[in-house]
Amino acid sequence: MTIQIDDSFDGFRNRYEEAVPEYQTDRFDALIARSADWQTVLDATAENAPHDFILYWSREFTSLMGLAGDRGRCVGYLMGNHTIAQRMYRYNPGIMLHAPLRAAIVEDADHATWFTLDQPSTQFGSFNTPQITKVGRELDHKLAALLEHLGAPVPAVLTK
Repeated sequence: MTIQIDDSFDGFRNRYEEAVPEYQTDRFDALIARSADWQTVLDATAENAPHDFILYWSREFTSLMGLAGDRGRCVGYLMGNHTIAQRMYRYNPGIMLHAPLRAAIVEDADHATWFTLDQPSTQFGSFNTPQITKVGRELDHKLAALLEHLGAPVPAVLTK
């Protein structure tokens, strides 16, 4: 999905990164080291993901692609929630191909800002497992809520 954003690249990026904070590596590594119970992981994740999503990775591609003379700006992300992914993983660990989801904030040559991302239900529906498909649709709704929070247009396919 590609959504035009009524904000500058930097403005939307800042709001997005505030709403979807970085994965707290040290915190979760400590939970793993002490073999914490799953409820503790759920609680820590809820604190880390106020809008249900966490950033696991990000990369600014603008400078690298600028070496080829390209003018567009782009930052790519892997966003998701490991506690939600776990609810699908139990049925097929292969879901990790799409969890976390890919997303990108782009500024085109006309300085328009775009948010491009995977649609969860499409990605996870491809596993043909009802339990995984159901979580994929739930993620669509969570993504719609995040977009609404960010003041971005919400594609109708996310609210079905």
